[in-house]
Amino acid sequence: MTPTTLPRTTPDLTRSAAPVLSVRDLRVSFPSEAGRVDAVRGVSFDLRAGRTLAVVGESGSGKSVTALSVIGLLADRAAVTGSITLEGRELVGLTDREMSAVRGNDIAMVFQDPLTSLTPVHSIGKQLVEAIRAHRDVSREKAWQRGIELLDLVGIPNPAVRMRSYPHEFSGGMRQRVVIALAVANEPKVIIADEPTTALDVTIQAQVLELLKKAQAETGAALMMVTHDMGVVARMADDVMVMYAGRPVEHAPVDELFHRPRMPYTLGLLGAVPRADDGGSTALVPVTGNPPLLIDLPDRCPFAPRCPIATDDCHAREPELLELTPGHTTACLRSGEITDGAIGGVPVFARPDIRPGAMDRTPRDDRATVLGVTALTREFPLLKGAVLKRRVGTVHAVNGLTFDVRAGETLAIVGESGCGKSTTLLSIMDLAKNAGGRIELDGVDLTSVSGREVRALRRKLQIVFQDPMGALDPRFTVSELIAEPLRAFDLVAAGRIDARVAELMDLVGLDPAHVDRFPGAFSGGQRQRIGIARALASEPSLLVLDEPVSALDVSIQAGVINLLQRLQGELGLSYLFVSHDLSVVRHLADRVGVMYLGRFVEYGDVDVVFGDPAHPYTQALISAIPVPDPVVERSRAPLLLTGDLPGPTENPPGCAFAGRCPLKPTLPEEKQRLCTSVSPGLTGREGADHRHACLHR
Repeated sequence: MTPTTLPRTTPDLTRSAAPVLSVRDLRVSFPSEAGRVDAVRGVSFDLRAGRTLAVVGESGSGKSVTALSVIGLLADRAAVTGSITLEGRELVGLTDREMSAVRGNDIAMVFQDPLTSLTPVHSIGKQLVEAIRAHRDVSREKAWQRGIELLDLVGIPNPAVRMRSYPHEFSGGMRQRVVIALAVANEPKVIIADEPTTALDVTIQAQVLELLKKAQAETGAALMMVTHDMGVVARMADDVMVMYAGRPVEHAPVDELFHRPRMPYTLGLLGAVPRADDGGSTALVPVTGNPPLLIDLPDRCPFAPRCPIATDDCHAREPELLELTPGHTTACLRSGEITDGAIGGVPVFARPDIRPGAMDRTPRDDRATVLGVTALTREFPLLKGAVLKRRVGTVHAVNGLTFDVRAGETLAIVGESGCGKSTTLLSIMDLAKNAGGRIELDGVDLTSVSGREVRALRRKLQIVFQDPMGALDPRFTVSELIAEPLRAFDLVAAGRIDARVAELMDLVGLDPAHVDRFPGAFSGGQRQRIGIARALASEPSLLVLDEPVSALDVSIQAGVINLLQRLQGELGLSYLFVSHDLSVVRHLADRVGVMYLGRFVEYGDVDVVFGDPAHPYTQALISAIPVPDPVVERSRAPLLLTGDLPGPTENPPGCAFAGRCPLKPTLPEEKQRLCTSVSPGLTGREGADHRHACLHR
């Protein structure tokens, strides 16, 4: 394919060290009924060609507003002051028409949700051509050819054919690739990526991050990445800016910030992150409390109410952002006292003590089986036709799963979206009404019970959902929400309900004095604690956890993970846990099942599976997990998978993973034929708690 040359040359990174983008004292405010919201309060930074700045912080810290200010996509009601210069040209104060010449040309943006960036009624090719011709005086044919090259650059197979496809015909990862192709179409000087991998599986995330690096290398652009994932920061960033309450509180090169943080808030963020390369023997360090409302902020350190080392001086005035060492600035009066995360040898954040439960000292074989699943299957008909529907296929969502969960242990099920994780949970929660196979709860076969027995089993099986706000009726008070299962199962006398609700709130770390409040009055982490308290009200033996911390900031997530560990130790609970965050799985789980197209391809003790993965799919998953340590990340190379997860209607002979397997092309021809003709089952060493489904391991 002959490259289509557009009228711009790739920047020469060696010709100048001057910043491509300079932001000085940026301030953004919005009017509201409660008063003026100061969303960004004095942000300053420089972006240089070929370098990556990561902007991190909790929700509401001003990260995304800062990014949208740079590209000029804030609402008209936003008041923006300060300076944003692109190669010396001032952008603040430009009209929307003037910014349109910059946006998509000199500055491009990759958003979190690719569907919001793509027009569903236009083909991918039309959108690429439009993006190119908006800033380049080229013919439609030349722009179309350039679009094919861009899709090929970002790894879209059959790019000439897929140019005529529509966004809904692409998977989530492929849509994000298209958005990156749009972003680099005109070789921008600055690329802004706002949480570009949040909604993606870990394998797709690794592909997108590598693609962003490739796009940056192709264009020589400066990259500004907004994220809450410290592992992604360690993998991608050259410099890091930590924001809190609308302003930077620490800014340093990535190695300096991770290994010598000097701001308590940064220490809290790093201590709250679970690591996939750590067995999770110690508790995480949550940052207690909530960020302040950005309305009429008092003149004090905004982090002081949550800071464990705050003094009276911290409450007297807001500290300036000052340089401690060359390139390392902090906004903390006590930064000079902090060494290795401690002051005088005492850690800034004390690590909580979560004592092991009595069940932890009992060998697994001696524990009762709470949940037993044998040959579980779940299929759905694939129908076609608007009026007269006919069956044209079968969706094999779950295909012969067998596992058990013992008392006091956590089994995690992991895998890419569409592998059947959530369907497995829902089949169990549905008490196997529409599933094949056998499910036993506390020794009772769910397929043979009915009536009152079903009601009794419901008590023993409860679920905690991913979105706490969606799981709680906003019209009910906390007291009514937690009391509902108490009344439904007639667990306590009417006169003791209020006392029991108070006990449950105290158990999950909520103030019982807040029982009359509605869910909307609580933070995300507090709402998840309400959901856990409600689930515990029926005194279950098994809690099903469906992505219970994925919607939470990392600082709040740590508190919920610690809570789940503490409750398991105190109450002897068993957890069936589904998550796409493998770092959380490593920290929380005792055993793990790796799922692919409705089947387990690896199963066993979590430390064994993570420490010595046998199946190529598991190896790819674990290699793709970003570790929050830039030194470790530079020594690792993710094992990138090609292609996307096959459709669940496909039930080909042989290994379902063969089409994406990185091991298969390295094998002799006769062994490759086995991969496509023999369906492997779970095998392992005799007596070992580790099994896998690969013919060549």
